[in-house]
Amino acid sequence: MLVPTVTIEGDLRQIMAEELAATEQAVTKGIRVATEGLKGDLRAQVTSAGLGQRLANTWRSEVYPRADVSLRAAGLVFSRAPDIVSVFNSGVPIKSPNGFFLAIPTAAAGAKGLKRDGSGTERLTPGGWERRTGLRLRFVYRRGRPSLLVADNVRVNGRGVAAANITNRKGVKSTRLAGRTTTVIFILVPQVRLGKRFDVEGAADRWRSRLPDLIVNSWPARRK
Repeated sequence: MLVPTVTIEGDLRQIMAEELAATEQAVTKGIRVATEGLKGDLRAQVTSAGLGQRLANTWRSEVYPRADVSLRAAGLVFSRAPDIVSVFNSGVPIKSPNGFFLAIPTAAAGAKGLKRDGSGTERLTPGGWERRTGLRLRFVYRRGRPSLLVADNVRVNGRGVAAANITNRKGVKSTRLAGRTTTVIFILVPQVRLGKRFDVEGAADRWRSRLPDLIVNSWPARRK
């Protein structure tokens, strides 16, 4: 009976050490490629949703160990704006923190609100709009439909923004009769539901499924 024999050329310990080092490099590089790929996909989701590069850049990544290679390398992708990401990832309803209405500004409200000290701008609110314009808003209840906050006796300028319907000639202010109207400034709703704009889990699953191939493709070329 013939017994097969195996001949090892070279130092077995050195061969095993080289294979271990190659495996560590491949695993770490594969993890790094997958981590960067996932971060890039999540940033692309944000910009595709029209939410801007600034929010997209809140997605960050880390690979551990940071300055070495390891069979147990791991990647982490996270956002520095987790609350915003969570809202758009799950499509949760948004309600007023005070239990009242959410005031949704119309185009006639303009783009900015005035801070209490007059030093700059803040999120547009009914109170801020009244302080900025000097006009009063009137509540209009509509059964079965969203209620409204409207401004009476205003004019709408060329940009579609409501303004006080007054003239100032020779230091005398007066109300113009022509062009005055009642305009909707805010629409009041009990809550709004943001549609799901991100798919974080789906992106993560895609890169996890690619990881074995990424590791194999990252294997160092053998020396001849």
